[in-house]
Amino acid sequence: MIALVAGFLTALCWTGTTLTSARSSRLIGASSTLAIVVLTGLVVSIPFALIDLPAPGALTPSVLLMLLVAGVGNVLGLQLLYRGYREGLVAIVSAISSTEGAIAAVLAILFGEAVSPGVGVALAIVVAGVVLAAFAGVDQSEHPVEGGSAARGLAYATAAAVAFGVGLYAVGAAANELPIAWAVLPARVVGVAVVALPLIATRRLRLDRVALPWAVADGLLEVAGIATFAIGAREAIAVTSVLATQFVVITALVAWFLFGEKPTPLQRVGVGTVAVGVAVLSALRAT
Repeated sequence: MIALVAGFLTALCWTGTTLTSARSSRLIGASSTLAIVVLTGLVVSIPFALIDLPAPGALTPSVLLMLLVAGVGNVLGLQLLYRGYREGLVAIVSAISSTEGAIAAVLAILFGEAVSPGVGVALAIVVAGVVLAAFAGVDQSEHPVEGGSAARGLAYATAAAVAFGVGLYAVGAAANELPIAWAVLPARVVGVAVVALPLIATRRLRLDRVALPWAVADGLLEVAGIATFAIGAREAIAVTSVLATQFVVITALVAWFLFGEKPTPLQRVGVGTVAVGVAVLSALRAT
């Protein structure tokens, strides 16, 4: 049951990050948005990491490798995602990138996580709904992003999904060995080192009164989302990963109201399919 609740909370957090990052990245660019996001996350994460230190001997070479993969995967995924928002529609880019959960779930199963046949079928239903929603999104030719490219948006979103998926699996693996705060920390450290500090040093960090609150909110929600994901992953990485992809459904609905990106009939079928899969999975996990 923990994986179900954590997956849903992660989806809510990621809905918030989708909307805030889309707004910020279109105002100040992908790199500056990412820099503010990781700086915010690092400030929030460090106190918790210092309070809850790992047990002696917990930072083994394999765990350190997982932390590195988690950090690089998350930072690379965010950079690609923010660039995607500058090229394509929020509903389309977020839907395609949301397949990260399916990628993480497949990796977890390949590396030995046990999943019962019934749960596997329910997860497959959820993934099918997400994919359907992703590839049946609104037509960008009818609602183009100014100066954007649908093809580039698709490419960025696909690459982001792969990076996020690998990073999510690594977060889940690390969370089984370390305190939650330490599973959250790597992406913030990597992001500050390779993105924020170089931008500050070269005076290329863009700050904007309108964009700053959105980017800071994005940073806070990113930390919350990874933390809830890590909590759920301690019970089941595959289940938490797939349920977290529900954010595409919530985002599509919110984008409809905020950005006028009306979902297509097939996208609505995808939303319904996700709802059915989640209901079946909830029933199975409750028994």
